[in-house]
Amino acid sequence: MTVTIKDIAKFAGVSKSTVSRVISGKGYISEDAKRKVMEAIEELQYHPNAVARAMVSQRTNNIGVIIYRQHHPIASHPFYGKILDAILMSAARLNYSVFVTTDKELSLISADYMLEKRVDGLILISRLSQEVIGYIDKFNIPYIIVNGTIEKDDVIQIVNQDKKGGKMVADHLYQQGHRCISVIAGPQEHRSHHLRLQGFLERMHELGCYICQEDIYYSPTSTFEDGHKGLYIIWERFCIKKPTAIFATNDMLALGGMQALLEKSLRIPEDVAVSGFDNIDYSKMFHPPLTTVHVDKMRMGEDAVLLLDDLIKKEQVTPKRIEYEPQMIVRKSTKGE
Repeated sequence: MTVTIKDIAKFAGVSKSTVSRVISGKGYISEDAKRKVMEAIEELQYHPNAVARAMVSQRTNNIGVIIYRQHHPIASHPFYGKILDAILMSAARLNYSVFVTTDKELSLISADYMLEKRVDGLILISRLSQEVIGYIDKFNIPYIIVNGTIEKDDVIQIVNQDKKGGKMVADHLYQQGHRCISVIAGPQEHRSHHLRLQGFLERMHELGCYICQEDIYYSPTSTFEDGHKGLYIIWERFCIKKPTAIFATNDMLALGGMQALLEKSLRIPEDVAVSGFDNIDYSKMFHPPLTTVHVDKMRMGEDAVLLLDDLIKKEQVTPKRIEYEPQMIVRKSTKGE
């Protein structure tokens, strides 16, 4: 037989509202009334279910994660999958359940789904539209943005210093003696790819090594397949002077480009050096291992949950843009032994 708040109230000789105040810890309760309720709870072995706890505390202990990404894979993506893993592990430690959905159109459908689930807070991943943010704001629900930014000072935004990372790649390739460099650039509507390319081009220009538009292949996606295709297109553009190095704005594009170079029987890095960005697990498994820029994906996910938990509990949190320092990881694809 399921024990209810009504049963507890009857056993203790108090009102149902008194029992609710004891369970929630909110509102005034006399010590005598509290003692009677606690004795009744113990005697009747009352265990409030999730729905009852939510009704009393106004919390469901559910958080929602929306990944805004136009192309598959999503959950199994080597970058976003790592962030999601960290979110799930951190949420479990704090006793949150997690609803996950994806949205490729930047529409309001995913936000509606999460709001119907009565989540306590949201983690929004990747690029966002102002329409989506404005819609979520109407419901006064706390949210945090990961790997994306918006023009709002009152929202916590967790990002990597992508522009700085792009400059680090430029410095490394220049120091290795490369002056003829081509770029495989991911979708420029995405903040990360845009800033990585921008930082790289700016730094190369400062070093006196100008990269023209003909040297850049703008990929429609950030996949292995388009990196492979992009390398072939770049190679066909240059009949006489071929590039001695390739920078791709993420690792999957870089690995696709490396596969194409190997198909052409070119040696990496002796004939062409290659650098990526993200430091996904695959980057150190390829032959030769890929030089890249480390992005702390696990920390992004962990911090997002911890900060969202503070917001849900209405603890004092200063809204700010949190930027993680990139780290250059030099492997054999740019520096032979």
